Amino acid sequence: MIDLKPIDIDGHTFLSVSVQLPKTNLLVVTNDRGYIMCGALDVALLNEKLKDRKVIAGRAVGVKTIDQLLNAPLESVTYEAEELGIVKGTIGKEALLKMI
Repeated sequence: MIDLKPIDIDGHTFLSVSVQLPKTNLLVVTNDRGYIMCGALDVALLNEKLKDRKVIAGRAVGVKTIDQLLNAPLESVTYEAEELGIVKGTIGKEALLKMI
């Protein structure tokens, strides 16, 4: 099952995406500039092989719900996210607000 919902964070609208897969969930919260995602995100791939795309993204591990993703510290972030002040340990929703 796929669940798409707009969510409000401090007056800003983001889109949450939850995909229920066998034995796991794929979780993403995004806007038109960047996103945070569950452990399925390969930050190294974005930073190395897809560096020219300048993706703004962060990864949180061990999360099972959108709420957990929003409140978890990011385990890794892309170089482009770092340029916005999003660093390892930034809470998910705080990172999203820096993507405004």
